[in-house]
Amino acid sequence: MSVGIYKQGQGYWVRLMSAIGFGLLVMMGVIWLWDQIGGIQIGNLEPVYVQGGVSVIVIAICGLIGFQLIGRKPKFVDFMIATEGEMRKVNWSTRREIVGSTILVILLTLFIALFCKVVDLAFSAFFQWIDVLQS
Repeated sequence: MSVGIYKQGQGYWVRLMSAIGFGLLVMMGVIWLWDQIGGIQIGNLEPVYVQGGVSVIVIAICGLIGFQLIGRKPKFVDFMIATEGEMRKVNWSTRREIVGSTILVILLTLFIALFCKVVDLAFSAFFQWIDVLQS
């Protein structure tokens, strides 16, 4: 069994971004864990050494798991390679199209809000006129 990366050079950006995301999740977990085990003292060791040791162990274990998933597990790697291939086929919108669509959505949202307000005021006036609501 080789120790190398499976299909090295393929799916570079998907693997890189997946590794960065996985690393950020691990670091957030380690920061949380650091706070949780702050008062633990083993023998004469200071709590900061216990926190540091546990953090290093967790980072090492998660690093190995991440390497196995992102770099060596064939099904996982093939999925990421296929994902990058599909992303290259996507027809990305231009900046002008995105800005136009965004403005249209904002204006339509404002129109619908204004319409709902007018209908609400009309119903309120109607129900006050027929003495169902009291002002």
